[in-house]
Amino acid sequence: MTRRANRWNGGVIAAVAFASLSAPSAQAATPTLPAIFPAPTTMTLGDGAIALGRPVTLIVAPGTEPATAALVRTLLAKAGIREVATASRLPATPDRPTIVIGPDSAAIVREALARSGATAEDRTEGYTLTTRSTGAGLITLAGHDADGLFHAVQTLRQLLARPTIPALTIRDHPAMPIRGTIEGFYGKPWSMTDRTRHLDFLGEMKANTYVYSPKDDPFARDKWREAYPAATLSELGTLVARARANHVDFVYAISPGPSICFSNPADEQALLRKFAALRGIGVHSFYVALDDIEYQKWNCDADKAAFGPSGAEAAGVAQSKLLNAVQADLLRQDPASRPLIMVPTEYYDAKESPYKAALRAHLNPRIVVQWTGTDVVPPAISIPDAKAATKAFGRKTLLWDNYPVNDYASSAGRLLLAPYAKREAGLSSELTGILSNPMNQEAPSRIAVTGVLAFGWNDKGYDADRTWHYAAHDLAGNDARATAALLELFDTQHLAPTFGSQPWQEQAPKLKALLDHVREALANGDEAERRAAIAALGHKADALADAPDTIRAGVADPGFAEQAAPWLDAMQLWGRALQQTAAGLDAADRGNPAATRYFADAKRIAAQAAAVQTIPGATRFGGPVKIADGVLDTFVADAPNLIAVTAKP
Repeated sequence: MTRRANRWNGGVIAAVAFASLSAPSAQAATPTLPAIFPAPTTMTLGDGAIALGRPVTLIVAPGTEPATAALVRTLLAKAGIREVATASRLPATPDRPTIVIGPDSAAIVREALARSGATAEDRTEGYTLTTRSTGAGLITLAGHDADGLFHAVQTLRQLLARPTIPALTIRDHPAMPIRGTIEGFYGKPWSMTDRTRHLDFLGEMKANTYVYSPKDDPFARDKWREAYPAATLSELGTLVARARANHVDFVYAISPGPSICFSNPADEQALLRKFAALRGIGVHSFYVALDDIEYQKWNCDADKAAFGPSGAEAAGVAQSKLLNAVQADLLRQDPASRPLIMVPTEYYDAKESPYKAALRAHLNPRIVVQWTGTDVVPPAISIPDAKAATKAFGRKTLLWDNYPVNDYASSAGRLLLAPYAKREAGLSSELTGILSNPMNQEAPSRIAVTGVLAFGWNDKGYDADRTWHYAAHDLAGNDARATAALLELFDTQHLAPTFGSQPWQEQAPKLKALLDHVREALANGDEAERRAAIAALGHKADALADAPDTIRAGVADPGFAEQAAPWLDAMQLWGRALQQTAAGLDAADRGNPAATRYFADAKRIAAQAAAVQTIPGATRFGGPVKIADGVLDTFVADAPNLIAVTAKP
């Protein structure tokens, strides 16, 4: 993913020498349907392919954003395309592959689509990408709007990673209007570098929303009435510009709930002043968070006089009054502003309550309401669950999915790296969108967030495991060894806890299957099966022990290795403990008394592994790092008792 760090700077890049695309040779491989993530709405394979080899012509239609055209040139250069010519019209008989990019309203784009037998996508953020292999080859990127054209270029980025681009037609648009992340966790906020990289990642994954809402930003919560220092405001302005370059909406969230007096005009004005300051650096989307506050008592006596005795219903009325005033001011300041977003105090479950009834009755219907599902960290979300939320809040909700966030006690010591799963296909019909609440560790968060974004784009075409593998492949910079090593790590961090007693993702399923097989082979008494199982265990132990070094050397984004460092250290030690365990089982099976020493070494190394600590201050709850806990540690402890350690006569 370091490709993102050097991607582009948003400026127009001058035409330089490129290597290029050419028509396929007679020996070209049979074209195959490419894997694109997020999965497109429709993708149809044609005949033939366009292979790398000759110069290309690039036609940029009127209405194309200069930065989008510059990004295409950058991607072509990274694909090794060394020569490019420019033109303003399609030649009758192109003598070289031709790329046409632009809005689908442009005449030359419509002509290119017609030549390819394709039609424009007419949905918001939609695009058509079609490649025609006849003649010299024609590639057309037609965006329904500026966002759609940017998304089309992100699809081209993935196609350019292949040695040939097959003839195909993609018509694509997002299933959910809002897709992205909310930096809404407790504990150490992301650095500005983290946020910059994350915004680039969101752009590549066709996301369109980033909510700035770190709970530990004092000027957004405890000191919400106070102005940001000039330096901080300048940094936020830089992020806003980076978001815009990635076609991501930067949403500023404020959390006044712990101290606000809802009936006090001065507090309302303080909130509007804060939003006005953010508007001055280019923010046009705003959010008021009223989660994790006490609503059974007022913060001021004036609210009792204005709304009556404290309680859930009165809180709903008071919050609605404030939010309606904010929404009205946003429209006065900017008639084109996006709707205000709020997260309610009752932000999970969809049970009827006086609070929800008050929001239904009093909250401006334009305001978007967030909802975390059936629980704070829900094990699953179904269409009936979302329908119940629509009924409870009086509008379709914006899902705040608390995965892969790890700021709660039962997630201590974990990276949450399982696939994004157990969200029902078809939820797009009952949600306005989906935002993932990621971990304090930004780079590791991208594994699960890739799934969230792919689900939001095309929930009906989403495949959890394939998207998970893509995330590993992308992080590995397309390196096969690094990808395999990452998947080994991901399996040891597969458990996903909830606020209940049972996790919603099982722990280390692939490793557990192998260890269970070893136990069964030892129990069955067949010598050949036993020897084969122990050998397989040794290979797995080697893979676990070697994976951390491969990851450190092979990941495209060094931030991942840095933020996951304690887990890599612990994984390497657990791998070595399993190596000694496998050696002990093999020795015991052969009647070698050295088995006792191997098992003792395994126990010693396992103790070292279990003592590895998380990075101090990195997460809200630190402590010992957990690696396939309940699976790997249990097997290492049990192994000496699975086979008799005696010398054969």
